[in-house]
Amino acid sequence: MLKQTLSQRLQQKLSPQQIQLMKLIQLPTQALEERIQEEMEINPALEDGPEAPDTQDELSADWEDEVGNDEGDYDPMDDYLSDDEIPDYKLQSNNYSADDESYEAPVVVGKDMSDLLKEQLAMRSLSPQKEALCKYLIGTLEDDGYLRRELVDIVDDLAFSMGIFIDVQELEAALEVIQSMEPSGVGARDLQECLALQLEHRDPTPNTELALLIVTDHFDALAKRHYAKMMAQLEVSEDVLKGALDEIGRLNPKPGHTAESGSHATQTVIPDYTIQVVDDQLELRLNGRNAPELNVSREYKDMLQHYKKAKSFGSEQEKEAFQFVKQKLDSAKWFIDAIKQRQQTLILTMSAIMRFQEEYFLTGDERKLKPMILKDIADDVGMDISTVSRVASNKYVQTPFGTFLIKNFFSESMLNAEGEEVSTREIKKILEDSIGDEDSRRPLTDDALAKLLKDKGYPIARRTVAKYREQLGIPVARLRKTL
Repeated sequence: MLKQTLSQRLQQKLSPQQIQLMKLIQLPTQALEERIQEEMEINPALEDGPEAPDTQDELSADWEDEVGNDEGDYDPMDDYLSDDEIPDYKLQSNNYSADDESYEAPVVVGKDMSDLLKEQLAMRSLSPQKEALCKYLIGTLEDDGYLRRELVDIVDDLAFSMGIFIDVQELEAALEVIQSMEPSGVGARDLQECLALQLEHRDPTPNTELALLIVTDHFDALAKRHYAKMMAQLEVSEDVLKGALDEIGRLNPKPGHTAESGSHATQTVIPDYTIQVVDDQLELRLNGRNAPELNVSREYKDMLQHYKKAKSFGSEQEKEAFQFVKQKLDSAKWFIDAIKQRQQTLILTMSAIMRFQEEYFLTGDERKLKPMILKDIADDVGMDISTVSRVASNKYVQTPFGTFLIKNFFSESMLNAEGEEVSTREIKKILEDSIGDEDSRRPLTDDALAKLLKDKGYPIARRTVAKYREQLGIPVARLRKTL
């Protein structure tokens, strides 16, 4: 049975402008530039550069148009047509003057590994089929120079896709041609073969010959740093073994990367903030150098003036044109306001982080970092935790001590022996320094590191030491051992 009911519900939804602001806040500087260019392409009412001076006569304010505004009522079109006040978006600062030189990094065009190998291949006298096999193998190589596909699988691919029927031995011969090229080690199927190929390319010396023997016949013992076992099996002294290991240490485990001079764009970190120490005081600046000065198009404002003077629409097309112009002007103004709010939010949040970690930014000593979580900053600036998280996401700050990810300044707290809260970053720094000061011939185990930290007033478990060590990218004691 159908019946009608009346109910009340309270809902909270984000407006499109709020959603746009949240997305802009999350973008780092370089992504923001791309987003601004994208917006300018889809919205002709948005322009960059200073706004052209208004040469139009001011419209009379005592008129009544045909779109439903009564005399004395607020007209939203006046937001675009009135020049009595300076718009907010014209008060933005780009942190540089017009005299500053604009620098753009040059685009370096180079040859990648495939180009270099094909150039060397062209200088070889090979049969047409063998040359074709070499070209196919070059296209199969990974970026680091390794061939990770099985030769038997490549033979099957050649048969099914290109109609070339060969055996594995013929493909092996083509691979040997590639492995004889520069950079040495290219075309290897694993690390052991890569190191062996490089040693074979070097002039024979006692060190290189012993290093080649170690790589080919004692690779497992080398990987596990079983130096005593290798000395016994090879019947050599410690000094002789050390000379061979130094030779191996100079080899390149990823030969393909050295051949790339321009195939991949260099990852350049653009800091979103700059913190400087001026007269023992911290000074924070938001990087706005590459953000263009945005304004609403004068041409679109003139269009709106035209419709305002007409006071009525002559056709349905004119009404649609008016709606289009007003929608684009609205969108441009919202975008400019969102950019301004983004800058204010970023400055406000980073200022709170800078105050919280003032001692660190003044000294650069990681042991001065205080425990800090997102909630601490959110409570300080009166924002939601998710907003602070967006501000810290993928953004960098340039300091006198280097450029760092902002999220790295956030850390949990632990209690030291005196019952004081200390940052986990402080503990990691002390752990890293302790490993750096150890005797590499007798590296400290995780148990020894836990005891050392406990003696320094940081009682943490061995498994916690292992977790922090792995987060720092430090291998276990056995793999840190040297002669």
